[in-house]
Amino acid sequence: MSLLLTRLRTAWALGVPSIARVLAYRASVRTGLNPVRRLRAAVPVGLLFRAVEPGLPPVDVPPASAWSGGASLFGRWEIAFGDRPPDWLANPLTGQRFPEPERAWWQIPDFDPRVGDVKLIWELSRMDWVLALAQRVRQGDAMALARLNAWLADWCRYNPPYRGPNWKCGQEASIRLMHLAMAALIMGQTRKAEPALRDLIYLHLQRVAPTLSYAMGQDNNHGTSEAAAMFMGGSWLQALGVPQGARWARQGRRWLENRAMRLIARDGSFSQYSLNYHRVMLDTFSMVEVWRRHMALPAFSAQWSARALAAMRWLHAMVDPYSGDGPNVGANDGARLLQLTETPYRDFRPSLQLAAALFAQRRALEAPGAWDHPLSWLGVPLPSDVLAPAAGLRADGGGFAVLRRGQAMAMLRYPRFRFRPSQADALHLDLWLDGDNLLRDAGTYSYNTQATWMDYFGGTAGHNTVQFDGRDQMPRLGRFLWGDWLRTSDVGDLVDDETGLCFAAAYRDSQGASHRRYVRLTGSSLCVEDEVAGFERRAVLRWRLAPGAWVLEGGRLTNGAHILTVHGSMPILRCEITEGWESRHYLEKTPTPVLEIEIQQAGTLMTDYRWAA
Repeated sequence: MSLLLTRLRTAWALGVPSIARVLAYRASVRTGLNPVRRLRAAVPVGLLFRAVEPGLPPVDVPPASAWSGGASLFGRWEIAFGDRPPDWLANPLTGQRFPEPERAWWQIPDFDPRVGDVKLIWELSRMDWVLALAQRVRQGDAMALARLNAWLADWCRYNPPYRGPNWKCGQEASIRLMHLAMAALIMGQTRKAEPALRDLIYLHLQRVAPTLSYAMGQDNNHGTSEAAAMFMGGSWLQALGVPQGARWARQGRRWLENRAMRLIARDGSFSQYSLNYHRVMLDTFSMVEVWRRHMALPAFSAQWSARALAAMRWLHAMVDPYSGDGPNVGANDGARLLQLTETPYRDFRPSLQLAAALFAQRRALEAPGAWDHPLSWLGVPLPSDVLAPAAGLRADGGGFAVLRRGQAMAMLRYPRFRFRPSQADALHLDLWLDGDNLLRDAGTYSYNTQATWMDYFGGTAGHNTVQFDGRDQMPRLGRFLWGDWLRTSDVGDLVDDETGLCFAAAYRDSQGASHRRYVRLTGSSLCVEDEVAGFERRAVLRWRLAPGAWVLEGGRLTNGAHILTVHGSMPILRCEITEGWESRHYLEKTPTPVLEIEIQQAGTLMTDYRWAA
C-alpha cells in the first residue's frame, strides 16, 4: 500500500496533462492510429550542399579541427576514421552493430541488451560533423565539401526514412535538422537550398510532427528541441516554396512560446535542474533566435525573450569564469549542441557568450577568446557592452543558491521540484576556487548501466549532503523517476554581512528525517552547519573532494594547501577517507576521495574548509 501511495503521489506531481499526453501517444502508436506508423518517404537523391557563392567572404576565425581525422564523443572518447564515413549503425567504441537496421523505428525497444547504450549510436547522427565541415567549406575547402556531401549521402543510404535506431527519437531528428540549418546558414545556402536538402528537411519534419505531443508530455528538452525543429524547418520549407512548411512553422512557434513559459522559471531555472541540460536548452533557443533574425521572421513575444534572458543569466551565475566549467549538477548525458569552437566539452563560455549577445545585447565575457567564434560563424555582432560580473543568485524557481566572494563560489542545491527530479541531491553543496572544483558532484556516468552504478551516481551517496539510514532521500521508482518528491520546509535569503555571504535551507523527507544546512562563504573559507534529526540508526555526511594527497588526522583533513575540519555537537562514530567515484563526462568514471562522517544521534555537524586568501 505504501508503494502504491508513493506512485499515486508521484503521478499527481508529474501532472495529469503530461501523463495523458504520454499515454495517449503510446496507445496511438501501439494501435496504429498515430500517422507516424504510416509514414513513407524516399531516400533523398543528389548533392545536398554546393560550393560557397563567390561573393560570400570567409570568416575571420579558424574553423574547428574536429572530424578531420577523428572525433571526441561526449567530449571524452576519441575515435579515429579514415576517408570513409563512419558506420552509422554501430557503437563506435565497441564496434557492436545494431542487429535490425531495417526495423521500423516504432518497433525498436527503448532499452535493448543486444544494443547496449543506444546513445553511442545516436551520437554520430547528431551531425556535429556537418557543422565542422560547413566551416571549412565556408573557408573555401573543396575537399571538405566533397566529404560533406559524401557523408550525407552515405547517412541517407544507411538510414532510410523512419527505419533503424537513428529515427527512433524525435529529439535526435530535431537536433540533426537544427545542425543542418546552421550549416546552411554558415555556407549561405538557406534561401536557395538544393532539392535533396529540402527533401531531407521535409522527411525529418514528417517524423517529428506526429509525435510532438509525446515530446511536450516529457516537460524537458525534448519539447524545446522538437518545437525548435518545427519552427526552423517549417519556416525554411516555407521560404523554399513548400506549402506545408507554414503550418509546421506556426506550430513550432506556438510550442516554443509555450515551453519557455512552462519550463523556464522567471529566475531562469529550467525544468531539468541540470547545468548541461540547461546549456542544451539555451543553445536551442540561441539557434532559434539566430535563425529568426537570419530569415527576417517576426520576433517572439516579450515574455519568450524575457525567459530566454533569464535562462542566460542563470547560466552566467553558475559558470566559473576562470575555466568555463560549472557544477556537475543534475543529469549529464554528454549532450553538446552547436559545436563551432575548439573549447572543451565542459567549457560553457561559448554558449554563454552567444546567448548574452542575442538576449541581453551584451558580452558575458569581456576578454576575447574562442567563446567569441560562434558569433562570427553565425553572423551575430559582438556587442561592445559587457555584463556585470556574476554575483550571488537565489533561483527559488529551481532550488539553487549561488554564493560568490572574491575568487570563491559555492552552489547549494535545495528541493523545489515543480518537475521530476533526476537525482536525489537535496542540499548538495559545490565549492569552486580559482577555477578548481574543490567540493564536487559525482555526475551521471550512464543512463544504461548496472543498477548499482545508476543508484550510486544519481543517489544521495553521489552528493555532498547527508544520507539517512543508508537510503536515498527519495525512493527510486524507475530508471528516470523518483517518488515522494522532497519539499523545502524552510529557505532563507542570501544575506551579505560582515561575517560573509550566508544562505540556509531545510527539508523533511517522507520518513521523517530532517536536514537543515546553513552555509557561510568568505574570501578564505567555507563554513557549513548541518542540523540533522529524525533518522533511526545513522546518518552519514559526505564531502566529495578534489583528487589529491589528502591526509586525515582526527577531524582535521589537509592536502598541504587547504584544511578541512569537522566537529559535532554529538559524538562522531566514524570519520575516514573512502574511495568514491565521479563522472565528469558521459560513460567516464574515475576514483575520487570522499570524506565520510558517521553519527548515530541527532544534532549539528560543523564543517570548516579553509584556504589561503
